[in-house]
Amino acid sequence: MRGAAVAADIAGGCREGIRPGVSEVDAGALLAVACDAAAAAGALLRARFEAGPEAHVSSKSTPTDPVSDADRESQRAIRRLLAERRPHDGLLAEEDGARERGSSGLVWVVDPLDGTVNFLYGIPQWCVSIAVADEQGTLAGVVHDPIAAETFTAVRGGRPWRNGTQLAHRGDRSPQLEQSLLATGFSYDAALRAKHGALVAELLPRVRDIRRFGAAALDLAWTAMGRYDAFYERALKPWDSAAGLLICECVGLSASEIDGGLLVAPTALAQELEALIAASAAAWQEPA
Repeated sequence: MRGAAVAADIAGGCREGIRPGVSEVDAGALLAVACDAAAAAGALLRARFEAGPEAHVSSKSTPTDPVSDADRESQRAIRRLLAERRPHDGLLAEEDGARERGSSGLVWVVDPLDGTVNFLYGIPQWCVSIAVADEQGTLAGVVHDPIAAETFTAVRGGRPWRNGTQLAHRGDRSPQLEQSLLATGFSYDAALRAKHGALVAELLPRVRDIRRFGAAALDLAWTAMGRYDAFYERALKPWDSAAGLLICECVGLSASEIDGGLLVAPTALAQELEALIAASAAAWQEPA
């Protein structure tokens, strides 16, 4: 499962903080902590969003990859709550290179504001994503959208929920390729964006349509509940996908790695998309 690959990515930054031995019985309590942290962060982010444009914005990996005071304040709020309630756990979070090794065998994987560009432009398509992982993968996760008042939750081995309603199993509900609605996202790296554009050009004539809303965690949660038929994106980080991917896997969707990112879809559709994505990647690599 792709969840194991996410665990390996997480372990790469916090190897001493992950080990086996966490029972599934603990997962519900961990999910409650994740939900409380997401709610706290979501409340402060919504207040900032409604107050107007952020005053201080800087760049990270490229000039198109922004980080704001809102991102950092959200992450601080999450860290404070985790420090109070889970002081021995590790942390892997997006902003400021936050990697902390714990002693409990658990690591929290946090995107304090997924969809920063949307947030900065006043587009209400962003969320908070929080997951907790052990050596076997993501144990529990939450994707919280404060503007839409939607909260998606999952515990490994169980059925996920949206606002108290259990999501339906989707693994065997595979539409025809030409009737499928896909979601995707693009890297902040210009060279990777060119590859992404070539793949969109290849896929678009073959499917119903493609959406790009700019928040991978929400895209994954929406795929799990059936708002999209499939999601793919290259070059994702663990905090982008840990919680959303667990939600998808818990409704029976297939997950596979593509170029450091992932593809999530019902099994039959995933197989068709994997072939098209592989062909596009091979064509891109051929010399002109």
